[in-house]
Amino acid sequence: MIRVVHAPTCFEQLWEFLDAGVTVMAGGTDLLVRRTAAVPEAVVLLEGIPALREIREDDGLLRLGAGATHAALARHPLVRDRLPILATALSALGSPAIRNMGTLGGNIATASPAGDTLPPLLALNARVELASRGGIRSLPLAEFLLGPGRTALAPGEIITAVCLAPPAAGVLQHFEKVGRRNALAIAVVSLAALIDRDADGGVTAARLACGSVAPTVCCAPKAAAALIGHPLDRETLGRAGKILRQEIAPIDDVRASAAYRRQVADNLLLRLAIDAA
Repeated sequence: MIRVVHAPTCFEQLWEFLDAGVTVMAGGTDLLVRRTAAVPEAVVLLEGIPALREIREDDGLLRLGAGATHAALARHPLVRDRLPILATALSALGSPAIRNMGTLGGNIATASPAGDTLPPLLALNARVELASRGGIRSLPLAEFLLGPGRTALAPGEIITAVCLAPPAAGVLQHFEKVGRRNALAIAVVSLAALIDRDADGGVTAARLACGSVAPTVCCAPKAAAALIGHPLDRETLGRAGKILRQEIAPIDDVRASAAYRRQVADNLLLRLAIDAA
């Protein structure tokens, strides 16, 4: 049971609590549902530090504060207009209550292979900004995620922001996930795609990222490469889907079999033809 709650309003106050080993909490939507024995007696809240909630554009890069809630991000004009791939994922995440409490940084730090924001951020080549008393460093998201529930976050560090360059206008941005129910679903498979095409409809660049098909969210560069130089039609996507089946590494678990996940990933890729049309 949590007995002591600290609420710093600036980073200097925060570092003092982190130096003492106090557990960090943002929205608490993951921490507070753990078994009682796993819940710390003291936490330090991040919501009182305004800088962690900022969403802005700096020199062509979008900076998304780690303390921004999913709901705040999904309705922000910069995200809604420039990053529809992320806005779609945020809108499909959990319930309205979870979206109003949970934070972007928390979803990343949880490092679930099924995390809804992670495939879009991976497709967007996002970098994770980390801060501690000793300074600031930045890592590509792919290097930050080490395994289920494991990250490169060092002791005394927090996630402060996610930074990325928005895709150019005209780039197809797509996110879709399949779960075992229509609402409040944990992804059995999710797919994020960024597709750029020339005036004739041929694919000139592509990035594909999948969730729930490997120990961490993962890119599928071989399947993406199979799209280059071809129209985004069922034939092209069918060829790329066969490659995607072999490129991912799903497992059998209580939610789905590995074979089912391969089939769903293939089907989700085929659905890009609908957006292309």
